[in-house]
Amino acid sequence: MLSVIAEIEVVDGKRDDFLAEFHKVVPHVLAEAGCVEYGPMVDADTDIPAQIPHRANIVTIVEKWESLDHLKAHLVAPHMTEYRGRVKEFVVGSVLRILDAA
Repeated sequence: MLSVIAEIEVVDGKRDDFLAEFHKVVPHVLAEAGCVEYGPMVDADTDIPAQIPHRANIVTIVEKWESLDHLKAHLVAPHMTEYRGRVKEFVVGSVLRILDAA
């Protein structure tokens, strides 16, 4: 099983617009073969010293996939291509971490 952490940097003031579009695609992704978990998260504003500073323009996507083949199929799924077109004006950049159990 793979865990995926995707950090999406969004344009200032556009996080809610991005999240509105993201939530539209979530049910489609959860219905994909091999998808175990898929959802957006935002930085919690806490007073815990070890936490990195709050990032208002970052949306972190937490995913779990049964296999690399399932993840690869997800990346080219038609609903993902359509979603990327809808959010491209909101996205500054992204970083993807694909993790395997140790």
